[in-house]
Amino acid sequence: MKILLTTLNSKYVHSNLALKYLYAVAQDWSPQVELKEFTINHPLDYVFGEILRGEYDAVCFSCYIWNIRQICELAEQIKLVRPQAFIVLGGPEVSFGTQRFLEKHWWADFVLMGEGEGVFYRFLEQLHSPKPDFGSVAGLAWRSAEITVNALAPPLKIESIPFPYEYLPAEEDKVLYYESSRGCPFRCAYCLSSVDRAVRALSPVRVESELSYFIYKKVKQVKFIDRTFNYDSDRCQHILKYLMDHDNGVTNFHFELCGDLIDEATIELVKCARPGLFQFEIGVQSTNEEVLRRCGRHCDFERLSQAVRKLAGPGNVHLHLDLIAGLPGEDDISIKKSFNDVYRLKPDALQLGFLKVLKGSPMADVAEEYGIIYRPQPPYEILESDALSADSLVRLKMVETVLDLYWNRGGFRRALNVMTDRRYLEPFDFYQQFAGFYYLKGYQHRSHKKEDLYRIFDQFARWREQNGGEPGEACELRDLLRQDMRDALNPEAIKKFERKGWELSC
Repeated sequence: MKILLTTLNSKYVHSNLALKYLYAVAQDWSPQVELKEFTINHPLDYVFGEILRGEYDAVCFSCYIWNIRQICELAEQIKLVRPQAFIVLGGPEVSFGTQRFLEKHWWADFVLMGEGEGVFYRFLEQLHSPKPDFGSVAGLAWRSAEITVNALAPPLKIESIPFPYEYLPAEEDKVLYYESSRGCPFRCAYCLSSVDRAVRALSPVRVESELSYFIYKKVKQVKFIDRTFNYDSDRCQHILKYLMDHDNGVTNFHFELCGDLIDEATIELVKCARPGLFQFEIGVQSTNEEVLRRCGRHCDFERLSQAVRKLAGPGNVHLHLDLIAGLPGEDDISIKKSFNDVYRLKPDALQLGFLKVLKGSPMADVAEEYGIIYRPQPPYEILESDALSADSLVRLKMVETVLDLYWNRGGFRRALNVMTDRRYLEPFDFYQQFAGFYYLKGYQHRSHKKEDLYRIFDQFARWREQNGGEPGEACELRDLLRQDMRDALNPEAIKKFERKGWELSC
């Protein structure tokens, strides 16, 4: 039986770790199992053709909020022309509400629910058996004369899961995902990891052995998908020190850390790391304690702030901080304060995200209580709540656009730091005003070259000065933009900019 493991990733540089795990546990049938990854940007006709040419007996899709629509369309087309082929689905988008999903989608034959490695292995055993007994496979749902949904399998012993890159080549032009633990000690209502509160972790010895492969291969970036990498400070430091001691000068390692748990020992350790070796993502989400309490989350923002400032001091660690707009009870005033609090920490990147009411998450059970209305289709993003109107969320999306273009993209730090100084505007007020100007001029309708972003910023500064800003503000900003350009653009681009001037051509 010829089997395909496949998915549609959100970008080319991304890869799918779940499929790699399934490929690794399927080595008893390795000649019959293939893995092919596509992206949501591929034409579905191309993906359809590639799958059909493989003449597979079973096509297994990994389903997430960013690809479930396209996968449903693609899988139905495959089933129409290859009715004898099994359509198998797994992932968070089909692991919850599975009965309803199968009732709605006639073409789906099997669904692997929850952790897939053990379910997939036992499913393959039955698929290859002369007398398959799918009822014996915990975590499997299937369609025969009727729909059957088996009970979930117990959590896997993480040590039993093989290292997937042992069987697959390292794709050096992609972000490689790695997992050293599963589960999370926290109960954040908006996160699916809250469903599995117990943390199951690989031993540091095994983690070091597996990380040595990435170091040897000199891959560009390894992204740990552990929800709280520093849940155990000693373990965290042990692994970080190993990576520092074996640094190949190329590979970057990305971790998600809990800001409350970052201790002095960790801060002191990473001071000596090579610039570019580590990237830390810290989820703040909100600085409003009452809002966080409603989400089952706690954050000592003062302690987090001190840790972030100390980590940022040497300038050798890339810091990425997250906010979530639309959490229960958070209104415009609260979001503004959270934005200002976090922005003033000057992280390398500040992500202004928006609440997603994910299937199976505790947030789905309390959304109605807080008047949260969200998109009924993926990505299930908030549209409005009792505390936040739809118009407010639209304005926040505008702020997000300008924040990403100017702060997160880099190359404007001097100008931005002056504009968000209290002499002019608080950070949120500045970005809201800049976003209003940006959208008023219609700049959101097309993409812009980097040099044109400087011209737009200059236009905004002149507009501000003419409409109540401080005298001389635009002149000062243009000088700062020139300095920023010298750091961000190559000499040829600067010469071209100077020849063209500051006016933005349509």
